[in-house]
Amino acid sequence: MAFDSVVSHKFRSFLTILGIVVGILTAVVVASILTGMRQSIVAMFEDYGTNNIYLFHLSTGFGPSNRDERNRKALTMDDASAILAQSTAVSDIATVAVNIGSWGTGFDDNMIYKDKNYRWALTDGVTPNYDTISNVKMKEGRWLTEMDEYERRNVLVVGVNAVEALFNGDAEEAVGKEIRMNGNTWHIVGVLEKRESGFFGENEEDRKIFMPFRTARKVAPTRDAVLHIAQAKTGFLNDAVQEIEGVLRARREVKTGEPNNFDVKTADDFMKQFDGMIAGVGAAAIAISCLGLLVGGIGVMNIMLVSVTERTKEIGIRKAIGATRAAIVFQFLSEAMALTLLGGVIGVASSIGISNLIILFIPSIPAKIEPWMIFLSLGVSVGIGLVFGVLPARKAAKLDPIECLRYE
Repeated sequence: MAFDSVVSHKFRSFLTILGIVVGILTAVVVASILTGMRQSIVAMFEDYGTNNIYLFHLSTGFGPSNRDERNRKALTMDDASAILAQSTAVSDIATVAVNIGSWGTGFDDNMIYKDKNYRWALTDGVTPNYDTISNVKMKEGRWLTEMDEYERRNVLVVGVNAVEALFNGDAEEAVGKEIRMNGNTWHIVGVLEKRESGFFGENEEDRKIFMPFRTARKVAPTRDAVLHIAQAKTGFLNDAVQEIEGVLRARREVKTGEPNNFDVKTADDFMKQFDGMIAGVGAAAIAISCLGLLVGGIGVMNIMLVSVTERTKEIGIRKAIGATRAAIVFQFLSEAMALTLLGGVIGVASSIGISNLIILFIPSIPAKIEPWMIFLSLGVSVGIGLVFGVLPARKAAKLDPIECLRYE
C-alpha cells in the first residue's frame, strides 16, 4: 500500500525525493573517488615495498612544504653507512640523488635522439641496490651495476615515457642506443617495466631516468639533496625506525627534547598523512550531502502533511472500522520510508552510473563503489523517511474519526 501510494503520484513523488537523490548521489560519488584514490596509493606503496623507510632532510609526503626547513643540511652517504653499521634492524639502504635536473642545478636532462626529444624526465642518480629495495622490474636490458657506479659511466635506465617519446614505445629498440643529454653522450642499458600501481593512473617512475649515483654527483655537483631508502628486516619495521632516528639525531647533534631536523617516514606514515588530507574533502562532501538530505526530508514531511489532509476521510473510515493509532502511525511512516527509500535507490543507481562514466572517460581518476556505501546510503534514506515522517504520522493518528468522516 505504501509503494502504491508513492507510485500513484509519480511526478509529485519525484520532486519530493529530489533532495534525497542529490544528497545520496553526492556522498556516494565522492566516497567512491576517495576510496579508489586510497586503494591506488596503498597498492603503490605495496608495490615499492612496505618495509621501506624513507629518509630526507626536508619533510615529505602530502602536506604543504615548510619554508622554515630550507636551512637544514642535506643527508650524506656517511649517514647511510652509519645507519647500516649501527642498526641491527636495517638489512640494506639505497641512496638517491633526487631530481638532479631540477632548476638551479645546471644539469639539463632534456633527452635528444635524432630529431626527437623528451623534456619531462625526472632524473635520479641511484646506488646499484636501488632496484632490489624498490622492487624495480626491467622490461628490456639490464639494471645499473657496481662497475657502472665505480667508473661513473654515462649509462641510463629509462622509464616508459621516454621510450614512448624517443622510440615510439619500442623498448627493445631503445636498449643499446645513444642519446644526447646535457651536452654529453649517454648509453641506454635498460628500460623499466611500467608499474601497474599509480596515483591518478600515473606512476612517477614512468617519467624517471636513472643513472649511477656517482655519475650524478659528477654531472650535477651542486645538487646535494639525497634521499635514503632503508629496508627494514621483516617484522622489525618499528625497531628500524627508532634505531635510524637515534643514529641520525646523534650525527646531526639534535639535543634531547628537540624535534628531528630530518624526516623519517614509512608507508603507514604516508597513508596517515593522506587520510588526514582527504578527511577535509570527505567532510565537505558530507556537509553537502546532509544539506540535500535535510531539504529532501523537509520535502517528505511537507508532502506527507498534504497527504494527511487529502486523506482525512480515509483515515476516519479506517478508525471507524477499528484501526488503532499505532496502525495509522505505521501506515504513514511506511509511506514516508517508501518514498525516501525510492530516493535512495535512484541516488545509488545514479552514483553507480556516474562512477562508471568517470572510469570510462577519465581512467586516471579511480572510482570504486564498495557494498557498504550502497547499504549505508539506503539505510540513511530510510532513516530520513522515519525521522521526518513522524510528525505527519502522529497528526494522522490523533485525528477524531467523527470529524474525519464529516470532512469534505
